[in-house]
Amino acid sequence: MQRSRTVLGATLAVLLCAPVAWAQQSHVVTSRALDQAVQQRVSQEQADRDAIRGILQNPAVRDVAARAGLPIDKAESAVSTLQGDELRQAANQARQIDAQLAGGDTIVLSTTTIIIIILLIILLIVALK
Repeated sequence: MQRSRTVLGATLAVLLCAPVAWAQQSHVVTSRALDQAVQQRVSQEQADRDAIRGILQNPAVRDVAARAGLPIDKAESAVSTLQGDELRQAANQARQIDAQLAGGDTIVLSTTTIIIIILLIILLIVALK
């Protein structure tokens, strides 16, 4: 009887601990996977910043900014302070403008408006920080 209690107790202990051990092992993230995720995010942020800086260097964009009285140099220096959603949104808008300009489109009111909005967003973000 004593032996059957010991066996039953040991069996129950193993069965109760097994799911916990299994769950802990299945959620382990390796340092390599973590490093890759961080590197991917850093690379994406750098690509976003490069897209914004690239469009700010465009002569057509500089001309629009000058006509609107917006300081393009201040916007360029503010690009490094952008983060998260602000960075992604500005980069997406910059890529749209770049695609329109590269496609041979002439600058129309909508493109001009987008350029001014991007510059204003960047300047407002810098002013609020």
